[in-house]
Amino acid sequence: MTAPGRSRPTAAPRTDSPACRRAASSACRRVVSSAGRWAPGVVGFGFVAAVLIATGTPPVDLIRFTGYAVLAVLLPGTLLYRALRRRPHTLVEDLAMGAAVGLTLELVAWAVAVGFGVPGRLRLWPLLVVLPFVVVPALRRHWRGGYAVAVPTGWAWSVTAVLVGFTWYLVESFLRVNPVLPTREGQSQYVDLAFQLSLAGAASHRVPPEVPQVAGEPLHYHWFGFAHLAAASMISGVDLTVVFFRLAVPALCALAVVLVAVVGWRITGRPYAGVAAAVLMFTVGEFGFETGVRQLFGTQTTFIVWGSPSMTYSWVLLLPLLAALGEVVGRARGSVVPPLGRGRWLLAAGLLAASTGAKASSVPVVLAALALVAAVAVAVEAVARRPAVGAAGAGAAAGDRGGRVGAVVVAAGLALGAQVFATGVLFAFETHGVTVEPLSGLRPYVDPGGTAAVTGLAWLAAVVAFLLNLHLRLAGVVAVLAARRWRPEPVQVFLLGGALAGPAAYLLVAHPGSSNQYFLRAGFTFGVILSGWGWVEVLARARLTRRGGLLLAGAAAGFALVLTAYQVRFPAVGPTRGYAALLPLLTWAAALTLVAVLGAIGWSVLVARRRVPVGRGAAVLLTGVLVAGAPGLVLDAAAARTHPNGGAYAVVPMPASRVAAARWVRDHSGPGDVLATNVHCWRVGADGSCDARSFWLSGYAERSVLVEGWAFAPRMVGAVGAWSAPFWDPARLAANDAAFTAPTVAGLADLRDRYGVRWLVVDRQVEPESPELATLADLRFTNGRLAVYRLP
Repeated sequence: MTAPGRSRPTAAPRTDSPACRRAASSACRRVVSSAGRWAPGVVGFGFVAAVLIATGTPPVDLIRFTGYAVLAVLLPGTLLYRALRRRPHTLVEDLAMGAAVGLTLELVAWAVAVGFGVPGRLRLWPLLVVLPFVVVPALRRHWRGGYAVAVPTGWAWSVTAVLVGFTWYLVESFLRVNPVLPTREGQSQYVDLAFQLSLAGAASHRVPPEVPQVAGEPLHYHWFGFAHLAAASMISGVDLTVVFFRLAVPALCALAVVLVAVVGWRITGRPYAGVAAAVLMFTVGEFGFETGVRQLFGTQTTFIVWGSPSMTYSWVLLLPLLAALGEVVGRARGSVVPPLGRGRWLLAAGLLAASTGAKASSVPVVLAALALVAAVAVAVEAVARRPAVGAAGAGAAAGDRGGRVGAVVVAAGLALGAQVFATGVLFAFETHGVTVEPLSGLRPYVDPGGTAAVTGLAWLAAVVAFLLNLHLRLAGVVAVLAARRWRPEPVQVFLLGGALAGPAAYLLVAHPGSSNQYFLRAGFTFGVILSGWGWVEVLARARLTRRGGLLLAGAAAGFALVLTAYQVRFPAVGPTRGYAALLPLLTWAAALTLVAVLGAIGWSVLVARRRVPVGRGAAVLLTGVLVAGAPGLVLDAAAARTHPNGGAYAVVPMPASRVAAARWVRDHSGPGDVLATNVHCWRVGADGSCDARSFWLSGYAERSVLVEGWAFAPRMVGAVGAWSAPFWDPARLAANDAAFTAPTVAGLADLRDRYGVRWLVVDRQVEPESPELATLADLRFTNGRLAVYRLP
């Protein structure tokens, strides 16, 4: 008997009972499964964090930046993305797409905070998004994902492998050779880096930013990426130099890798098409990249990601834009990926707006891709209307096509509006030296002095080399079009339009600094997704077993290793211009073609003897073609050990003493203070000409300079001899220089009152200052070579 209200005690279960063992086993499996799902992300983040710390990133800064990325980018962006899309797909998609949305929102928050003079309040902007998702009952559900689709384990680890491999490339080519701050007088640096750092510093104080090297000069440029760098520093509290030289580039590249895989999956409906696209974009390099011939056609994916971080920033906005517009033009047949729904329009509009100032090349390529879709749809509609249509089904199909054409036209209108805004408002109709000059990128490899036959062969060789060098990774495009009997789906037409528009723009226009290459790189994001789609379809038709798939992957890796080892052992050394510069690439292509032909003959023998199933030869051949450029990243990283930046672009001196003086000014001046310096030239030619690509003071001081180097001012970019052209305002330059060589009370007062100059920074190795300056201004800092004066 037991007392009322009390239950009879039960015997404790035996821990060795079968039921207990089954429960423990089930719990263990759940723990292991959960750990397995998170393992790829943990490994990827851990590797990136480890190499950043190993290359001089302060651990505290890494923690702060990670907090910024999670709380100020991922969290608000993911919540809003979940509210916009119709149904969940995968967690990794929500986070990747959410990060892009968060970066778009960050631009608005930065503009408001800096524009109203309250940059310190920028840290609070995520609350404007997060709080409604806490307070409003209808929005609270977006804190939970509810994913019905599990990311394939192979997909997750493959993406992680791409991320790890590309981060290793960044270590060798960028992080290891560029310290956060120069540590010696003989330090050198790629010429553009200090300029880009100065743009980020300018974005910390002013909306819109001005040209930092010429105070008051408007900056008609794609500067949104540098506003992101400024916002990242302001919100995280991490020094801008650490953000620029360590954290931002690996973070943006990692996000771009994941986005290629995610967007490729969403557009094609095939998970591993996204993985293949990520491999083609961030693992396989340009074909024929020899250590002696760098950047044949003035473009290179690998160098671009850190030599021009605005390109990488534009990719992380362009890729999700492709996902949104891909659904507008038409989803892939048979795709089981949940549609985005009506939210795709808000996504497209926001990402188009952000892309306008991310990179000038993005929106034109998108617009061209949409134009091709519209043109093909109209042509198909015209053909469909020719016979008499009496069936209701045919009428419904025509209505669907008409609705799709209308949606494409609306999307094209949005893109056109974005382009008009960018051209008129952001760029103020500046051409930046871009001119219509067909085939200018190929002309350096054609000798105009030869006979007509020789010239014709040279042009043919240049075209073939151009296609092989930059587009061999897009061979899968041919496969997917052939599989559709050259009648692609609308979304494939969209991707094909962007893939064609990029190189078409590159070949149509010219630029003295090869900036037409960025059109090609924008189009490349379209092409790799379509190429990955084609590769996956070829593999599907081959019906490979699991063992066969592993053998193919191993063979591809072995082939890439052999190619890399050979090119490292026998580098090509030769001229960089003229048809002779193309010979190593063409010779290499001919040798590999011979190998492919011999392999095809042997394969046909095996097929005839029924030792190999029919159809698998195409999978092997396409895989070999796609990985033929695998040595590119390895060779580029190896070249960085002896030739910074691969020897492709100018490397300027960046003495530690100059940077120390600039940093002292940054710490002791106000954001609105203007500096003056006697350094305007990177180098002086034998004829006395000034190469005005000097940006160290504005870059590391994060302040505007009255006149520093003027070569990259929008009014100068693209002009003939812009780097050595004289400054356009001789009176201002004369007043600036007189402050150091012949200072007077009236002259210094004029600099202070008319131009806002508060500090004079003199490099005594360029020219010592007049002894009179010490009596007219306060000497506040000196390290022997540099001296800093404060105007009274």
